[in-house]
Amino acid sequence: MVNEFINNGSKEVVKAAILMALTGDRAEEKALKTKLAKNGIKTAAVDYGGEFINSIMKIVERAVVSSKREGVIIECHNEEGAVAGAAREALTQVMPKALGLNVGGKIAVARSGEHVAVAVFFGIGLLHLNEIAIGTGHRVV
Repeated sequence: MVNEFINNGSKEVVKAAILMALTGDRAEEKALKTKLAKNGIKTAAVDYGGEFINSIMKIVERAVVSSKREGVIIECHNEEGAVAGAAREALTQVMPKALGLNVGGKIAVARSGEHVAVAVFFGIGLLHLNEIAIGTGHRVV
C-alpha cells in the first residue's frame, strides 16, 4: 500500500480526498495527510455542521480557505475557482438528501499536479436519525 498513489491521476486524487473526508479524528487525519504527502498528494480537511441550504456558500468558502491555509492551492483566481467549483459539484451530489435538513461531517480537498478534488462526507438529518452521503468533485488547474 506504500505506492498506492504513485500515479497521481484524477482517480487517485479523488480517492485521497474521500479518504481524508472519512478520517475520524485529527490524529488520523494528520497521519493520512503525512502519508499522502509522501506520495505527492497535498491535502486539507475541515469539519462542518449546520443547516444545508443556508450553509452552501460557507462550505465552499471553508474548502477554499483551508486549501490555501494548508498550501494545497495558491492564492490565485483559477486555483481558488477550481476548488470552489469542485466543492459545488460535491455538494450538488448530496443535495437531494440534504435539502431542508442539517448536515455534519467533513470537507476534504486533495491535489496532485493539475488535479484537484473535493469530497464531502456528511451525516444528514435530525438527532440520531441520520442518512449518510458522500459527494465528490474534480477539476483540473
